[in-house]
Amino acid sequence: MTTSWARTRAHTGWELRLLLRNGEQLLLVFIIPAVLVVALGLTKFVSGGIDSAIPRVLTISILATCFTSLAIATGFERRSGALRFLATTPLTRVNLLTGKALATAIVTSLSVLVVLALGGFLGWRSGGSWPLALLIALLGIFTFASWGLFLAGALRAEAVLAVANGAFLALILFGGIIISPAQLPVGMGSVIKFLPSAALADGLTVALAGPTTSVELLLPACLLAVWGAAGALLARHYFRWE
Repeated sequence: MTTSWARTRAHTGWELRLLLRNGEQLLLVFIIPAVLVVALGLTKFVSGGIDSAIPRVLTISILATCFTSLAIATGFERRSGALRFLATTPLTRVNLLTGKALATAIVTSLSVLVVLALGGFLGWRSGGSWPLALLIALLGIFTFASWGLFLAGALRAEAVLAVANGAFLALILFGGIIISPAQLPVGMGSVIKFLPSAALADGLTVALAGPTTSVELLLPACLLAVWGAAGALLARHYFRWE
């Protein structure tokens, strides 16, 4: 009898192969972040140049892979009946959700490495704490993956497509990524800073910018943990196979 972890590991490998064979996923995960590094790092669209661009592009990469891409792919798997087929296997709901999340985390890690390598080629150098930046990134991956799976399991595929893409654009433009909450009007900025997108962007910026302490990252980390826990509970409760 296979263990729960063995089932999860096998499903993770299967999901990973599917992701790496999908051309649209590769465009979203690798090409777009690479273009954004060049566009934001070599222009004056954002202040701070390449040093400011890297944390923002990393946030966009995590959001695109762990939320938008995961939600849309899973939503259409539900519509096609692929998830209903998986329900006839020994996979439990937890095995399925965990396997998808782990495969997405692996692909996201590859995307992050591409962004960091390109940033280094363009002159970016991190003076911050890599362990703290990794912690914030992992919390961001967990948070957006949980909400992506909740969305995919609760809505019809067409609705998932519309909501996931709409939320992706809205969070990039107005969620504290391209424009930080500090640059917005006081009332709007005080609300937006509590969004997971703003927490991830701020946390990565602080962790990678220079010498920092864990106290400065306490609010972003707590916000991501709370958002992630809420998304995980909703995904576990509302995710449907068909």
